[in-house]
This record gives sequence, C-alpha cells and structure tokens, in this order.
Amino acid sequence: MDRAALVTGGSSGIGLAIARMLREEGFELTLVSRRAEKVEAAAAELGATAVAADVGDAGECARAVAEHLERHGRLDMLVNSAGVGIAGTVEDLPGKHFDLQVGVNLRGLFLVTQAAIPLLRESRGWIVNLASIAGTLPTPGLATYGATKAAVISLTRSLNEELDGSVRAVALCPGFVDTPMAEWSGIPADEMIRPEDCAEVVRMLLRLSPHARIPQVVIERAGSVDGDVPLRGA
Repeated sequence: MDRAALVTGGSSGIGLAIARMLREEGFELTLVSRRAEKVEAAAAELGATAVAADVGDAGECARAVAEHLERHGRLDMLVNSAGVGIAGTVEDLPGKHFDLQVGVNLRGLFLVTQAAIPLLRESRGWIVNLASIAGTLPTPGLATYGATKAAVISLTRSLNEELDGSVRAVALCPGFVDTPMAEWSGIPADEMIRPEDCAEVVRMLLRLSPHARIPQVVIERAGSVDGDVPLRGA
C-alpha cells in the first residue's frame, strides 16, 4: 500500500518543498493551509488532497486529520510546517500577536499531532516538526516566535520518549530560509537556506533503519555568525 503524508502549511515555502519531495518518494499527500485558493493550487500541482483549515482552531485540526484518513486510509508521516512569525520585543508586542503565534506555532501543532498519533502508531511513522534556529538561540525582536519554537523542540523530545519508538519525531531548526516569512531580515535570497535543503533533510529520514531516530536537526546558514541571530529591534 502507498505511504501517505499530511503536511500543514503545505501550500508554500518549506511545507510545499517537503511535499514535493514526498511526492517524488511515492507518498500520497494531503496539504493543509488556511487559504483555500493557495492550498488548492498547490494540491493540483502535486495530485494531492487539499484541505483549507486554520490550525489555530481545535476543530479544524481534527477535521484535517479526519479528511486525510477518509481519503488515504493511513498516515505514515505528519509534517507540521504551519507557522507564523511576528516581530516585536517583549516590551512592545501586542497580546493578540502573542496569542496568534502561540496558537498556530505550538497549540495548532500540538492538536494536529494529538489527532494523528493513533494513525502514526499503526504505521510506525514519523512526525516532522518545523522549529527554528530561533528556538535554540536568544532572539531579540522575535522573542515570542523563538519561545514557541523552543517549545516545539521540547515537545518533540517529549514525544520521542512518550511514543517509545512506535513513532519517531524530529524538530527541524533552520536559520533564515528563502521564504516570504524571512523577507524582513534583509538578507539576499541567494544567501539564504533553500526550502529544498529542509526537504532533503526529511528525505534522509526516510532512509534510516527503524532503529534510528534524529530528534533535532539544526541547519545553519553558511557564512552566518552565531547561526542566524535576529537583529535587535527587528
């Protein structure tokens, strides 16, 4: 039976790059994104199932997994790539921007994963969580975003212990990747990590034996200082 994957944030950026790689590897796909027109266009390109859903909503998270199961009957890999980053210091960030980042980056990831675990246990599958190098370093100007990604790294490690090898989880922690979310950095696009670099790390996971797991991968931007520390006040 064909393997199947569900990718949140799958309509663009890192999520779409991973989805394209998984399609090359023979996976059936469900792409989840908030905007229907974008996710439907991406799904049409890949012959995938499109689900328009807001992972900040608990009911939408459960519906996305249920629609994947109805269409594909199994789940071998969950890629949690949906995320949002809003610049602002701890002193100045509006509460609504704090809630949005925690709601999507952590709560939404948690809820989709919770709904998917029974299916992943059956397939002895993988959970791929998109964290960030910002979760491993001080992130002035992106303190809330960095905190959510640090929480994702911690959650990933706890998942590996709780699931005890029946499901393997990895946190990908890239520096600045050439996506719209990183445009604020001012770094030229041709000097950033490529979305496809993240996809190739995930491809490597597919080659591991069932007895190996990699809980965290940090992808530094070549030539950067201290990884990719955001600029103060950015």
